[in-house]
Amino acid sequence: MRMQYIIDAENIKCGGCTSAIQDALGKIDGVQTVNVDVDSGRVTITADDGLRAVLAATLEASGYPEK
Repeated sequence: MRMQYIIDAENIKCGGCTSAIQDALGKIDGVQTVNVDVDSGRVTITADDGLRAVLAATLEASGYPEK
């Protein structure tokens, strides 16, 4: 089952941040889409159910910890 996860993250400042986040989260099995709103620092991910902890941990490991 697909879920939409919304994670507010720190340190998102530019398009380069967007690319890094999309690359990191895109490597996780079960992730379909990753959208990053630089202005709000919000990351919206469509992915399989049960992945929220993995998504948040991956963001943190990439330098974008959850707010």
